[in-house]
Amino acid sequence: MNDKSNGTKIIVLGGLGEVGRNMYVVMCEEELIIIDAGVSFAGDLFGIDYVLPDYTFLKENESKIKGLFITHGHEDHIGAIPFLLQNVNIPVIYAPNQAKELIAMKLQDRNIRYDNLLVYDDQTKIKLDSMEIEFIRTTHSIPDSHGICVTTKDGRLITTGDFKFDLTPIGPMADLYKMAKLGHLGVDLLISDSTNALNEGMSISESRVDDALTDIFDKYKYNRIIIATFASNIYRLKHIFESCYKHNRKICVFGRSMENNIEISMKGGYIDHKELLISAEEANNLKPGEVTILCTGSQGEPLAALSRIADGTHKQIKLRPDDIVIFSSSAIPGNAISISKTINKLYLKGVKVFTNMTMNNLHTSGHANQEELKLMIRLLNPKYLMPFHGDYRMLKQHAELGIECGIPKENTFVLKNGDSLILKNHVITKGESYPNNAIYVDGNRVGEVGSAVIRDRKIMANDGILVIIANVDISKRRLLIKPNITTRGFILVNENEELLKKIELSATNIITSKLKDKKASFNDIKNQITLELSSYIMELTGRHPLILPVILDAKKEVKEKI
Repeated sequence: MNDKSNGTKIIVLGGLGEVGRNMYVVMCEEELIIIDAGVSFAGDLFGIDYVLPDYTFLKENESKIKGLFITHGHEDHIGAIPFLLQNVNIPVIYAPNQAKELIAMKLQDRNIRYDNLLVYDDQTKIKLDSMEIEFIRTTHSIPDSHGICVTTKDGRLITTGDFKFDLTPIGPMADLYKMAKLGHLGVDLLISDSTNALNEGMSISESRVDDALTDIFDKYKYNRIIIATFASNIYRLKHIFESCYKHNRKICVFGRSMENNIEISMKGGYIDHKELLISAEEANNLKPGEVTILCTGSQGEPLAALSRIADGTHKQIKLRPDDIVIFSSSAIPGNAISISKTINKLYLKGVKVFTNMTMNNLHTSGHANQEELKLMIRLLNPKYLMPFHGDYRMLKQHAELGIECGIPKENTFVLKNGDSLILKNHVITKGESYPNNAIYVDGNRVGEVGSAVIRDRKIMANDGILVIIANVDISKRRLLIKPNITTRGFILVNENEELLKKIELSATNIITSKLKDKKASFNDIKNQITLELSSYIMELTGRHPLILPVILDAKKEVKEKI
């Protein structure tokens, strides 16, 4: 198949049906560019640190790769870069300044040397043989966020990256003029952020959050204030520094990610007043009204600074009854229980807690609500719409918004990871699907843990494990003694002797019966134990523990010992 006559391909390697793991490929003729390389976080994947996109397609087309283009510096857009560089040759990475510094720090932490990390801004244009790439300034919760416009002989496509419209932002305004200009020139495909597609109206301005935080600083002049927020929300951190400067407060920072983001933001000129930073020892020696503690843990993470402060296990900071704790964040889906536990612990310590529920303006999202998504569609006026960055209900709702704005239903694409589109002569059709296996990072192991292992971990976590150890004389095809039953996380042995006896008897019968078949191997016996005991235990208990049969040949063991 000749790619030169095949149009421009847009291939999704991650970011659909999920919030995170963003990675997209645009391929025209013999050139290929990658847009973003993010991770998603493990959630309920036991023991897993990150989930990465599948790099199979990139490995197979490595010689065509011309560069990796980053929209902004959040983990779900840059977190996979160290792993990508260790697997695929990426000739150059283009990133905006804040993202570039975060990537450089990430690579340094992992001892990965990479010398071709370049900075772009909204005036940069990059010309390849078959594509021209330019950048559109957007508003998000981190500085230097951009949409990316790719123009080929087949047409023009734009990905928004993560964005919102904020008419009174803390940082620069989104470039509405450039969006409208590109819309006038003609946009064939819009790939647009769907994270808040279920939220009606407009998101509140970051300046409204600033007003709410200022009110608390004004009211509680003599109290120590502890603020938990996202480490990557640079504009929120900027305002906190400004408020502390105006209220003559020093700032003590806890959390490595928070420290790194502040250091990079000060280096880039996004945050001022470095002189406000003090150590924990200095903070403990100042009056409460002279100190603000800025920390991670807004999502109730057990090891984060705020959780340890709430537990009373933090080595440097102890709660005081008149402390004010502010959650300047909203709950990421799945974290509500952890956050509630942390808040309850704080209340038990007698401190006053402010959340976005008690004061609705303590946090605003960096993502566009429905009216903002419509505004982006109206400004760019695309022929086709592909929602990205969201669960399927979000993608579907975004597609409906596109239809409301005049895009024909057949011109909207709600895709899955691995799917592709083909843009040819300004017409888009659905393309073939590509490999899309989630790659799990477990400590230092990448890709070694598969879905089968994750499934076993979930079973062990929910229903425990049952080990059946049987000693057999394989030459005489007989069971020497009753099987030994060991269990962890399934039942309490001392209180369930009758149940264990039933399982032991069942296992004995299964093994004895299978040994009569002279062709049956150890694996055949193990499989039969697992098969029959699974249904038997389910019938007895309503649970499904992981069953691990161990068959020992007694004669063989004796020979090996001699």
